[in-house]
Amino acid sequence: MNKIVKYILIIVLVLGTLWAAVFFVKSNSKSAITYETSQPFISSIEKKTVATGKVIPEDEIAIKPQISGIIEKIYLEEGAKVKAGDLIAVIKVVPNEQSLNQAAGRVRTAELSLNNTKIEYDRNKALFDKGVISSQDFNTLKLSYDQAVQELKNAQADYQIIRKGSAGGSVTANTNITATVSGTILEIPVKEGDQVIQSNNFNDGTTIASIADLGKMIFEGKVDEGEVGKLKVGTPLKISLGAVEGVELDAKLKFIAPKGIEETGAVQFKIEGDVEEKDDVFIRAGYSANASIVLEKKDSILVIPEAVLQFDKKTDKPYVEVAIGSVEEQKFERRDIETGISDGVNIEVISGITKEDKIKHWNKTEPIKKGDEETDTE
Repeated sequence: MNKIVKYILIIVLVLGTLWAAVFFVKSNSKSAITYETSQPFISSIEKKTVATGKVIPEDEIAIKPQISGIIEKIYLEEGAKVKAGDLIAVIKVVPNEQSLNQAAGRVRTAELSLNNTKIEYDRNKALFDKGVISSQDFNTLKLSYDQAVQELKNAQADYQIIRKGSAGGSVTANTNITATVSGTILEIPVKEGDQVIQSNNFNDGTTIASIADLGKMIFEGKVDEGEVGKLKVGTPLKISLGAVEGVELDAKLKFIAPKGIEETGAVQFKIEGDVEEKDDVFIRAGYSANASIVLEKKDSILVIPEAVLQFDKKTDKPYVEVAIGSVEEQKFERRDIETGISDGVNIEVISGITKEDKIKHWNKTEPIKKGDEETDTE
């Protein structure tokens, strides 16, 4: 029994040794790992940032009523183009009962005053015609009569305004809601039958419609505090619209907010840019948009791909590995470099390497074996 076990152990040991030898031979027969290289080259780099925001009209005018009442009729729809003075809606006045009664009372009082003054005026006019009273006394009575006539007209006009919203003699009644500017109606947030409130010192009033010129649009967005210091008024912007693919609009930065707003732990600054109109593109108010802004640009500089950069674990300074001798020898040495601006793909090299150096890439490749190459060719 012991002999059998002994033989089995010897066989296992021999097989294990053979397997290890085969594995060692195969491992050594594998092709060596090689690294690709590339040389620094001359190019231009633009450091950009993207501001998110929207495209809105430069001026949006809210049309509000001068009196309170109920929307009786709306004549236009959202999207309609209007000129200043075009009728948008008509308001039906619902007079306040107390104010109406007070106005009616003032009319009656003015009528009584006029009747009494007229009697006095007629009596003294007859005496003046006979030469009984002086012209000075008569003129005083005539002035009182004329004032009474005017008081009645004023009282009647006030009553008419409270009852109907207009004295009847104005060119445009207060009940007619008209466009104050030319443009496109963006929104009519009310409907017929809605009650509206007039605009005054204590109330903004109800908006009947909002109008804007869609030919004058601006980009409104936000940029981070780390980039706002590099922006200048007049900087060109490239606007891309989320709703319109393949369209890029030109714009110029016209406003940078002097004060930032903290949002989700980051300070953002509002910016605005004038958007140049394109005849073949209809831009709707409120389109979401991105503005590409060039923060810094350098031409004809030495650059390398960012992918070849390495960083020292202790100092965090950048370096690259440069080939010594021929690339086939796969021997490299470390070179510390000084870098400049980057666009996320390529980075500027200020010093440390030359255009002739061959920089090691970290994407490892294995050369194709001769047998595999012949198989692929077939």
